[in-house]
Amino acid sequence: MTTEYRATPEALARLTPMQRKVTQNDGTEPAFRNEYHDNKAAGIYVDIVSGQPLFSSLDKYDSGTGWPSFTKPIEASAVTTKTDRGFFMTRTEVRSSGADSHLGHVFDDGPRDAGGLRYCMNSAAMRFIPVDQLEAEGYGQFTALFTKDAS
Repeated sequence: MTTEYRATPEALARLTPMQRKVTQNDGTEPAFRNEYHDNKAAGIYVDIVSGQPLFSSLDKYDSGTGWPSFTKPIEASAVTTKTDRGFFMTRTEVRSSGADSHLGHVFDDGPRDAGGLRYCMNSAAMRFIPVDQLEAEGYGQFTALFTKDAS
């Protein structure tokens, strides 16, 4: 069974003002004053709009920027990128592939030993699901990532 991840009127109506600003209006939340920049718990991060799995805590690291940063998405197809020429600079914007939610930006100053990328995301664009709740929330297929046997 496949899940279609998309934005629905019901999902959009549930967004807080900050979640709407970030995901629908390409906004940015304040550094260090957001929910997940210092979250160290094991689990996955999903699109706040569609529930699409985006990132794993296994790929999260402290970039010192004040936003949650990851070395890669949970699956390459989970995100899309496009050129962002706002704020008098050129950056690479990251969006969820299903709901087209603005998530943040990707930079090439990440850990070299993990590929060199820094996916700098907005907490407001995501919802965190702890490992012990993955099954109950319908994301049981990701529990294997967190077992000691996982390669």
